Amino acid sequence: MASGSLPLLLVTACALVDADGRVLLSQRPEGKALAGLWEFPGGKVDPGETPEQALIRELEEELGIETKIACLAPLTFASHTYETFHLLMPLYVCRRYQGTPRPREGQKLKWVRPRDMRNYPMPPADEPLIAHLIDLL
Repeated sequence: MASGSLPLLLVTACALVDADGRVLLSQRPEGKALAGLWEFPGGKVDPGETPEQALIRELEEELGIETKIACLAPLTFASHTYETFHLLMPLYVCRRYQGTPRPREGQKLKWVRPRDMRNYPMPPADEPLIAHLIDLL
């Protein structure tokens, strides 16, 4: 199937940065597509939502933290063709949030320095984003 005929999936992601310059990675739990791979927290943008609104919702649902649109800085995006859809994923950086990230959906969490992220297997769409974080942090 030509990539132009695949459905477009809009997903938003966050490089959540702690005071030590580490970024939070989340491991996809068993039973989900790409289980076991590490990714940036985030998720699908629902109809009527902006990517920023979706990210704020997803961070609360997945990690139990709160943030505001003003605390989300757009960094880059991923555009990747998977077998059954084309993924478009803006990546935001967030350094200001309330609460302590906790795994609320059965996932594992790990704070990782950007230069060490290549040691964690990631979905193909996430891998190219690492270089941007290394340059930034």
